[in-house]
Amino acid sequence: MNMHRWLAAAALLFGLALGVRTVSSEDKPVRPVKPTPPGYTQELPVPLDRAVEQMTLPPGFQATVFAGEPQVRQPIAFTIDHRGRLWVAESYLYPDWSKTGEGNDRIIILEDTDGDGRCDSQKVFWDKGANLSGLEVGFGGVWVCATPDFLFIPDADGDDVPDGPPVTKLDGWDLNARHNVFNGLTWGPDGWLYGCNGILSNSQVGPPGAPEEERVSLNCGVWRYHPVHKTFEAVASGTTNPWGLDFNDYGDMFITNCVIPHLFHVMPGAHFQRMFGQDLNPYVYGLIESCADHIHWAGGAWQESRGGQGKHSEAGGGHAHAGAMIYLGDNWPAEYRGNVTMCNIHGNRVNHDILERRGSGYVARHGKDFLLSKDQWFRGLDLKYGPDGGVYISDWSDTGECHDTDAHGAHRESGRIYKVTYGQPTPVKVDLSQKSDAELAELHLHKNDWYVRIARRLLQERAASGKDLTAALNRLREIFEKNADETRQLRALWTLHALDGLSEEELVRQLDRNSEYIRGWAVRLLCESRQPSMDALARFAVMAREDESPRVRLELAAALQRIPVEQRWDIATGLVSHEEDADDANLPLMIWYGIEPLVPADRTRAVQLAAKAKIPLLRQHIARRAVAK
Repeated sequence: MNMHRWLAAAALLFGLALGVRTVSSEDKPVRPVKPTPPGYTQELPVPLDRAVEQMTLPPGFQATVFAGEPQVRQPIAFTIDHRGRLWVAESYLYPDWSKTGEGNDRIIILEDTDGDGRCDSQKVFWDKGANLSGLEVGFGGVWVCATPDFLFIPDADGDDVPDGPPVTKLDGWDLNARHNVFNGLTWGPDGWLYGCNGILSNSQVGPPGAPEEERVSLNCGVWRYHPVHKTFEAVASGTTNPWGLDFNDYGDMFITNCVIPHLFHVMPGAHFQRMFGQDLNPYVYGLIESCADHIHWAGGAWQESRGGQGKHSEAGGGHAHAGAMIYLGDNWPAEYRGNVTMCNIHGNRVNHDILERRGSGYVARHGKDFLLSKDQWFRGLDLKYGPDGGVYISDWSDTGECHDTDAHGAHRESGRIYKVTYGQPTPVKVDLSQKSDAELAELHLHKNDWYVRIARRLLQERAASGKDLTAALNRLREIFEKNADETRQLRALWTLHALDGLSEEELVRQLDRNSEYIRGWAVRLLCESRQPSMDALARFAVMAREDESPRVRLELAAALQRIPVEQRWDIATGLVSHEEDADDANLPLMIWYGIEPLVPADRTRAVQLAAKAKIPLLRQHIARRAVAK
């Protein structure tokens, strides 16, 4: 390959999901004259349009157009509020995200007021955005990714009109990231707001005006922000351009990714394989791989999967993914619960991976693709389940991988949101903000986790306002202590923690619970402050030696990074003693990430630790670090 062709091939590597496609004369896509008509607008409602007719779904499922242009255009992200309404970020500046300050990106609110499954109300909440790539609602307003800023738009009275201009909570995200911007805002079970970050976003994040030494260095990976404590943290690093994040019934986080393998089980403090570049810590020595045992194209150069046809279609359609949903609703059949679906951009489809526990983590196996569209303009970006258990899927609706850079540019007038249900769900009209504290606590038993997540956020908001939540706390404690289902126990545990309803002594007692998930979460929550008590540390050391669950040992390994270095030794000694963990997909490296600072702190003691280690990788890494500068 000559230098010209090598450079052209290298440039193509940057055509990630939501990425700009570099088009050569021999590679230029053929753009249809116009997209498949959405079949439904405010002016012309049609029950079933051509776009939906071109979708293939499993038996029993049906798709309808919830909203189509001109109601919604350029839908780059969406969320669902406590009333079941969709808040959609429309990005008109993409892919030229160099503008700062005011732009014409919008946030709109879409609602189905009559329960027929179609949007019949559209409001413009804000129309002065620039570089919008993510949003979430809560705490009296809207949280917005708007590179280089993380914004909060206040609406304390909930009248769908901003109370004032956006407030910049954080800044420092890198404008040079282009399509690798931060995105994917999702409320975590622990009360934090989580998001993703792309590989070219070499950002220095902090409150406006913060000096460089007080900012958090961040490129690809996952981050989180606490809405009450105003704390920002990097959670994990690596991958390429993650564009989708969700949690399963046990609080485990998964992100979808592009170009390199598509799915990662995210543990706090993990360092994952990346497309290129050096991890921010030069001493990680090894990177954790994807939990997926497959890829969604037939191998070779990913560029060959464009169009998602032939052997690539058989494998799943292509390398580029966006959106992540672990279905925990109450409409789809049971076999979909707890598994992950994601949009496949090259393949014009939605992939379905089956999650299975393996060792300390998971393996994701390729299930049959869930949705396939013959519409060449179908570019799914995100998918979420709502109050009736149906799933909304946003469609960017354009050609190229997501956009190309030829003379046509981006198609600014298109965009759809579909709704996929199993059978005919009963229409649901909700406003959870009208529920009492006790009723919100009771919703933690609902089969549909949408109710649980919204109830948790509303209770957390009420706690932050100073309201007495005794009734809710009592019911949550009852669920936590007496319910037979450990997933319901976990739901109550997370909310009690988010409400500051558990003392450290109570959490320490949970380290003796029968459930490995509760023991593991107790370890994690005890280290939230980065200053666990001496009692907790002593129990951690015993668990590191004696706990039979690799899941619990994974939480202990992750917790090491949140414990002062001088207090890690006893826990580390227990963790390195498990020969059975040598071949685990996560534990050897996660333990290493936690003990790496111990080596330069006390090389003699580190050598002694290496002598006790029954995991070969740890002996090797300790020796390597001991001689490093």
